[in-house]
Amino acid sequence: MNKRLALLITVLLFGLGVVLASCAGVQVKPTETNFKDPVIRLESFMVPQYDGYWYYGAKTKPDHGKAGNHGAPLPMSFLFNIENPNPYPILLEGYMFTVAFDQEFSLITVNNQDSYWIPAGKTDQVRATTLITTRSALMSLLVTAGFKLKERGWSPWDALEKWWKGMPEATVSVLIDEGAFTFSADGVTKVVAYKALIPTD
Repeated sequence: MNKRLALLITVLLFGLGVVLASCAGVQVKPTETNFKDPVIRLESFMVPQYDGYWYYGAKTKPDHGKAGNHGAPLPMSFLFNIENPNPYPILLEGYMFTVAFDQEFSLITVNNQDSYWIPAGKTDQVRATTLITTRSALMSLLVTAGFKLKERGWSPWDALEKWWKGMPEATVSVLIDEGAFTFSADGVTKVVAYKALIPTD
């Protein structure tokens, strides 16, 4: 009797082990209900190259090349951590966001359609880079932000000089706004909104 009971328990445990192993091997299929929002965090922000603050108009004769309206470049690099909380890999299909200085002066929109696979349960990093110039920033300010500048008592040149000189020293706040990161998994698509403020030191 004891031998039969021991044999029965052994068979049951073996069968349970087989069932659990087969369940563990079953891949979860992405659906609208089980697709959890990926977690986006800004890891770092930097100005990878700085060439100072300057601007010259079309009437200025350059030492070399053609005359024109030209301004100092300001490259910006954003490094994001993207955590995938799902039990299946997801594809980052692209992202977009605006960049605003002093929180309210939107000067450029970043739009990237590169694709990145993020493994199940893992965190990966995505770097977004963009560049503006004092010329392009000036045009944006003149078109969209005249009343905001007036409220602060700034001229466009006051603002540009403040931002270009303060950005490398982290004395200008940078707002990532209107962010939209698009993810997909096996035909299921999810757009995750994102916003972050990079404060001054």
